[in-house]
Amino acid sequence: DPGADASLCGMAATGASGTNAVRYGTMRPNVLNLRVVLPDGRLLHTAGPGRQPRKRAAGYDLTSLFVGSEGTLGFLTQATLRLHPLPEATAVSIASFPSVGAAVACTVQVLQAAVPVARIGECLQPGVGVQVPVLELNTASSHPEFLDEVMADACGRFSRMELPVAATLLLELHGSRRSLAEQQQQTEEIVRQNGGSGLAWAEGLEEREQLWAMRHNAWYAALALRPGCQGYSTDVCVPISRLPDVVVETKQDLQASSLTGPMVGHVGDGNFHCILVFNSQDPEEAQRIHAFTQRLGRRALAAGGTCTGEHGVGLGKRALLQEELGQEGLDTLRSIKAALDPHNLMNPGKVL
Repeated sequence: DPGADASLCGMAATGASGTNAVRYGTMRPNVLNLRVVLPDGRLLHTAGPGRQPRKRAAGYDLTSLFVGSEGTLGFLTQATLRLHPLPEATAVSIASFPSVGAAVACTVQVLQAAVPVARIGECLQPGVGVQVPVLELNTASSHPEFLDEVMADACGRFSRMELPVAATLLLELHGSRRSLAEQQQQTEEIVRQNGGSGLAWAEGLEEREQLWAMRHNAWYAALALRPGCQGYSTDVCVPISRLPDVVVETKQDLQASSLTGPMVGHVGDGNFHCILVFNSQDPEEAQRIHAFTQRLGRRALAAGGTCTGEHGVGLGKRALLQEELGQEGLDTLRSIKAALDPHNLMNPGKVL
């Protein structure tokens, strides 16, 4: 369930994921084979022509090498993917919380309780001088989406839906009809323990699609907060146990920096995004955006996480990549790049 404009090979090239990542995995474990045009024009099938085993131990894992390579090693022209069966029954709900910390803590507890959540997401309350993020989370069989109050308010107004201006989780459960009732009861209990309210389950297709359409329009809802301005999206990923602290610290950083930055993410796997909306004609604000993104990346690294969970390094996080991998790791990546692309034809300047 990626973004609306995503392509399969584009998702593979950035090692991206979507709202169902906790339940079904990111792109990396779901790609079985890739057809790649190498920089010298040769055609490579990363698992061998026509191969599609669910697992393999033959040689280096070339498929995983090219997933997340961001176009620096070759053109991805075809992807062979795993398929997952559709669940027998699905239920979606929205829960409101008194704080961002409470919403994220609820997400962590749902995951720790092994509730088969397919999706989970959250929204927070608006802060002074800042629009705080939306996060998205997936679990074993369901997935929680996270929106902060600012994002919840923006999404509600943009999609013309009534949402409380509060930290909010969107939860989706997948399973058999018999198991769904038990999952719902367990989820409701954890939500109540964390001060959540407003749970009402929607099982009809039209209602469910309306809720997730609202979530998928989060980018446009964020841009509508400041008409005429540009959006800059950044992401990090941290261990689930550190997620509440990192999210709260990031919210405080946004407020202190007076930035418009609603948060959204796949918090089920510790991944969240900040959608920073700014005036590109204002050099001072652009500099504050850059400084914030560097602090966010280093905050994730200090928490034992990564500077990017799915957006990729591109140009903006090259310094953070070195801090994350160390000189030995970076040298190894450069050796691989030089071996496959000695003339530096593929996306020169990106990543390395």
